[in-house]
Amino acid sequence: MKIYDISQEIFTCRVYPGDLVPEKELLCSMENGDAYNLTAFRMCAHNGTHIDAPSHFILDGKTVDQIPPEVFVGTAYVAEHRGIVTAADAAVIAQTAKKQDPASAKRILIKGDAEVSLEAAEVFAASGLLLLGNESQTVGPEDAPMAVHLALLGADVVLLEGIRLTDVPEGVYLLHAAPLNLSGADGAPCRAILTSIP
Repeated sequence: MKIYDISQEIFTCRVYPGDLVPEKELLCSMENGDAYNLTAFRMCAHNGTHIDAPSHFILDGKTVDQIPPEVFVGTAYVAEHRGIVTAADAAVIAQTAKKQDPASAKRILIKGDAEVSLEAAEVFAASGLLLLGNESQTVGPEDAPMAVHLALLGADVVLLEGIRLTDVPEGVYLLHAAPLNLSGADGAPCRAILTSIP
């Protein structure tokens, strides 16, 4: 069994332009004579490796705490792609995942410098996907992400953004990407892990 940590470290992570940059503060320090170390931190819910809940772009969409945990834990298919993901690309990725393992077609992770087009988002949304992951800090075009988010989040497809798949070969894995249980939040950081399946 091989375990892949596909998460970014929070304090050195990539940050979507305009989002809050994570900061930490040492409240107590043993080096300064305190009895223990105690750290506080401040960050955006969408920093680093994180999930987007439907409420990120959908007015009455589900918040993080309303999404069942099984969405974030289960088999997933890693597909490599570079450039814009077209509708045809999305159909091939979904079909390949289904052939490899029907359950993995519910959670697809795109490896590489890829941007999901609106047409691809519509194909993924229609395929019964539970979760779509990508390496970018946003699933759609960075300068105009709204339409892609609306298509996916509007279909209750949860997004797992900012993952790191460089060392992960294409194929089927067990995904653990449970977010922090932030009541009423539109997103949350998570420690995403892939485990090889023997």
